[in-house]
Amino acid sequence: MSQSKTPDTRVEAAIHLDLAGRQTYGDYLNLDILLSAQNPITAEHDELPFIIIHHIQELWLKLVAHELEAAVVGIRDDNLPPAFKALARITRIQEQLIRAWDVLSTMTPADYLAFRDALGPASGFQSYQYRLVEFRLGAKDVKMMQPHKHRPEHYDMLATALASPSIYDEAIRLLARRGFAIPKEVLERDVSLPHQSNEAVRAAWLSIYRTSKDHFDLYELAEELVDVEDWFQQWRFRHMKTVERIIGFKRGTGGSSGVSYLKTALDRSFFPELWELRTQL
Repeated sequence: MSQSKTPDTRVEAAIHLDLAGRQTYGDYLNLDILLSAQNPITAEHDELPFIIIHHIQELWLKLVAHELEAAVVGIRDDNLPPAFKALARITRIQEQLIRAWDVLSTMTPADYLAFRDALGPASGFQSYQYRLVEFRLGAKDVKMMQPHKHRPEHYDMLATALASPSIYDEAIRLLARRGFAIPKEVLERDVSLPHQSNEAVRAAWLSIYRTSKDHFDLYELAEELVDVEDWFQQWRFRHMKTVERIIGFKRGTGGSSGVSYLKTALDRSFFPELWELRTQL
């Protein structure tokens, strides 16, 4: 004998609710703006997924930058739990960024070449949000601001990030406040330049790893930072392999060297001492 089903009156009420003049899901998320932002300039089928994948990555990068800012503030204020939460969220976002390349890799060379010329000089190399994330992680390079000079609001934002301590600068300053011997030249260095590996900084982190029970929050901070860099490098690798799969070693749009440039990025570290110390443990 079949059992009669009682409709969920709450669902029914939601379905029949008159939303005229009230905030809807679409209103709250500005879906009309969001979903109208994908405007292919050719009739090629694969241009739409190409745009959507890059829009998704830009949205995730916006959130990474947001969480990095929170983590920097937490470390600067010696309030590490919120920094840990932000860094953990970043690694989850990075997983999604990596998976986005899986979708883009379904595009064949012929698919991409059908609309590539229409992109003109437009290139992911010009992503100001990606550059903001790199600057906040410590990959400082004033030359990377040149593509943004025509947009003062973007250029000024990057200039501020370039001149501000990176998350690793703040972590090293925290070590000094906790009593570790960090040289003055490290603490007062020009933060618009990338951090260079320093023996004293490595010794401080090595001490923390060797006595992790006594400095567990600093040990956890170090591992959170390593997680972020690990996932970032995986994202870089998938980016490089996806580009190689689609265009080989052709030059990238916008004049970059393409795969060759992306490969060099894999050799650069944000937090060098945190990787070097593992050999000494």
